Amino acid sequence: MLVAAAALAVVLTNRSGDTDHGTTGSGGEVFLQNASATGPDPFTRSTARTDGGSAPPASLPPRTATAVPEVSGSTPGLYGGTKSVSSCNVEQQVRYLSGEPSKNAAFASVIGIPPADVPDYLRSLTPLQLRVDTRVTNHGFRDGAPTTYQAVLQAGTAVMVDGHGVPRVRCACGNPLSVAVPQKAPRTTGTPWQGYSSQQVVVVAPSVTVVNVFVVYDPQDDGWFARQPGDTGRHDRPAPPPPRPPTVSPSTSSSPSTSSSSPSVSPSSPVPCVTVTGTETPTPSGGITPSPCPSTLSPSTSTASPETPSDSSGPPDSSPATDSSSPGSGAPESPAELTSQSPQADGSAAAVSPMASGTR
Repeated sequence: MLVAAAALAVVLTNRSGDTDHGTTGSGGEVFLQNASATGPDPFTRSTARTDGGSAPPASLPPRTATAVPEVSGSTPGLYGGTKSVSSCNVEQQVRYLSGEPSKNAAFASVIGIPPADVPDYLRSLTPLQLRVDTRVTNHGFRDGAPTTYQAVLQAGTAVMVDGHGVPRVRCACGNPLSVAVPQKAPRTTGTPWQGYSSQQVVVVAPSVTVVNVFVVYDPQDDGWFARQPGDTGRHDRPAPPPPRPPTVSPSTSSSPSTSSSSPSVSPSSPVPCVTVTGTETPTPSGGITPSPCPSTLSPSTSTASPETPSDSSGPPDSSPATDSSSPGSGAPESPAELTSQSPQADGSAAAVSPMASGTR
């Protein structure tokens, strides 16, 4: 858990005069940004709509101590919003930046595009709301130049998301956002909101392919809808809820016995079968009489000699398949198949797994 906590640490860095430029290092301050707060050095006035409901946290797979806290931007249900309503006023954001050339140029330098392309870039983004506290690199504007600091944005924050599902603009301040930078041993600043925990913060990783449809939760009617990239809600349509993530069940297997006697058989474990010939009767072991293996009860098509017992023989697998709980194994109408697809050579499309994870 300490590894995950260190990776999730957020540090306020690279204000005017700083030389760190957001690179990995030690020290600094954790900066927590409330969903409705403007924050330091805003680029513009707020363009966030405040009439949205409070969405419950996104349902994500359980986290382990070794899992990288990254979530693919194509994950269904990662974002919330109100059907047919944009969480940000995109055109107002365009007007704010177009009216101040110095800020427009600074914004473009962070994104890495020409200043003249900023309006089209903003219109290509999708306005949504975060459903989980999210770590980002935020950029303010001071003394005619962009500043850079690490931040955690509270769930409910209105953002504009790019074609790979990554937040790129915070609408409450007009600040451009970029990928978070790991920092070590930071100090926390700002007032934590109710329910805040560093262990619940995620980093949104770019999806492998372009997101074709965002599957969004609507707290207003406790339903789901699909929003196309770059759309402000005009073409939203109902969507089925995404599949629930798999749960982690406690292991029922017992540790190997260190006794020199025959290992005992757990009541919940299958009793191994034994190979017998003719009219032989299996010898009891541990008070339990094993069953003859099926291959000795009926003619076998195997070419192996029936008198040669196999050390790898075991009971027939009669349990149902357990991989059906995987998020990528849903029905054809599963939201995971609506989100991110890449064209193949034959013109077809392949679904992309809704969750990206790894180990450290």
